[in-house]
Amino acid sequence: MNVLGCAGIRVEVVSPDAWPLAGFSRWCRAVHRAPAPAVDPIGYLGAVDALMATGRFSALLPTHEQAWLFAAGRHLLPHANPPVAGIAAFDRVQSKTAFARTLDKLGLPQPAWRTLSTLADVLAFGLPAWLKSAYSTAGRGVLHVRDASEAEAAWNLLQGHGELMIQAEAPGRYAQVQGVFEHGRLIGAAASELLAAGAGGSAAARLSVSHPEALDALRALGETLQWHGGLALDYLHVGGRPLLIECNPRMIEPGNAAAAGVDLPRLLMDLADGARLPRTPIIARPGVRTRSTMAIALGAAERAGTRRAVLRAVTDAIARRPPLRRSREVLTPILRDPAGIIPSGVVLANLLADPRRVARLAGRSVTAYFLTPDAIRIVRNPHTR
Repeated sequence: MNVLGCAGIRVEVVSPDAWPLAGFSRWCRAVHRAPAPAVDPIGYLGAVDALMATGRFSALLPTHEQAWLFAAGRHLLPHANPPVAGIAAFDRVQSKTAFARTLDKLGLPQPAWRTLSTLADVLAFGLPAWLKSAYSTAGRGVLHVRDASEAEAAWNLLQGHGELMIQAEAPGRYAQVQGVFEHGRLIGAAASELLAAGAGGSAAARLSVSHPEALDALRALGETLQWHGGLALDYLHVGGRPLLIECNPRMIEPGNAAAAGVDLPRLLMDLADGARLPRTPIIARPGVRTRSTMAIALGAAERAGTRRAVLRAVTDAIARRPPLRRSREVLTPILRDPAGIIPSGVVLANLLADPRRVARLAGRSVTAYFLTPDAIRIVRNPHTR
């Protein structure tokens, strides 16, 4: 929203939530209600297509897991041309196990892993390690286990969530590389590493970096899949050498990339409306720091669970104390977009009243866009409902 708004692009939002975060912005012209994608995916797609049929919009951009839904339900969007890859490409990276198999096939670096059939498989793999369900979002379904008792608890918790895998721990700093592709051709990319963590270990503050090997891995994956649209990879690195751990088959938070010279939302718009695209990839410059203060507050509440920790995290962010020196606010830039003070104030007041509310506050936003394999199956085969 902020990246598009600062570029003078008028934005409207589709959401099952009456008051999504994006609605609290002077750049948001309207919020259109739609059914929750996980509950009624066909109803959600119908609402989106009805809006596109009006002819008032030049592009339809997925911001979360709608990319997966738009790929599966393209036949239900006759009035839209969302910049997303084909569903067959999504099938190779959307689940954690499918992504790991794809990396193995391409010879791209990742920590050791295997699928699981029993709890004994977990213990035989060796601990500590990460237990992962095939489908999850925002850190849900990914659990760190250090001993046999934690392994058993995690195993019991993840049962019934589809295929499970275990993956070895890996050294290094957490980073992400993302790009926009035109049918397998990379047209813009940016890499950043974590400076401060939000809820679920997400990157609430970022430093743009130059990691050529991570960029090469992204390019190789996109070319192989003939990817179209946004694609992002999470990785751990030592000295810029990546071990890939996660795939987000969509655009992720674009604020750091935009501050570092690559406007990913605009590239997606150009894909959607057939505008001229760059002949060579635009690559973000390193050394740019950005932050999302509200996300930093949520992360502090989740980790420490105290009001003092929340206040310290917020004041450190606003004062831009190390490691946030020279950082730019990208989630709620109140000086440029004063309406952002409303959700920021509500979140901070809730966390200061009771830091344990972090799970409800973070979970509420995830519920609005979370998708399940069952929802995708319904869209691909409506007669099976």
